[in-house]
Amino acid sequence: MQKVITPVNVEGRAKLGIRPGDTVRVVQNIVELKKGRGTDKKEKTVKNARTQAFEGLVLSVKHGTEPGATFTVRAVLSGVGVEKTFPLYSPVIDSIEIMKRSKVRRAKLYFIREKAAKEMRRQLRNARMVNLKSDEEIAPIAPIAPAETANEEVAPGTEPVAEEKSAETIS
Repeated sequence: MQKVITPVNVEGRAKLGIRPGDTVRVVQNIVELKKGRGTDKKEKTVKNARTQAFEGLVLSVKHGTEPGATFTVRAVLSGVGVEKTFPLYSPVIDSIEIMKRSKVRRAKLYFIREKAAKEMRRQLRNARMVNLKSDEEIAPIAPIAPAETANEEVAPGTEPVAEEKSAETIS
């Protein structure tokens, strides 16, 4: 059997034993290419390398630990469900960490997609009921002034006006 030279720790990834229902963090190296013009007005390409983590639930593992093995990870980012399929032995993947293991009774967890969609619809429906807004502006409530007592002096011009009984008689 031929030994393939690869930067990936093949034995380590095979022993990891990723299963559906696991919550994993996949750290991958991303190389961004930027094209632009320099000061000499020639086309230049600049490489920018960075690492990015993607944490989510493993929905499926295909082809076990064979050379073409893949696993699909689903995460909800900013309210949108995102799924990524990673090759198990890809040199782009820096590391794979299993954060949590869950007991599941299915080999493929594709039903999670519909379940999450139904839950989001239910939340939106409830949110619409709660966040009803009217077109009218509600005036702020003014603080209630303490009641005036009989012993206090009243400033001129602010005296309480009492109802006067008219002394007119009808003739």
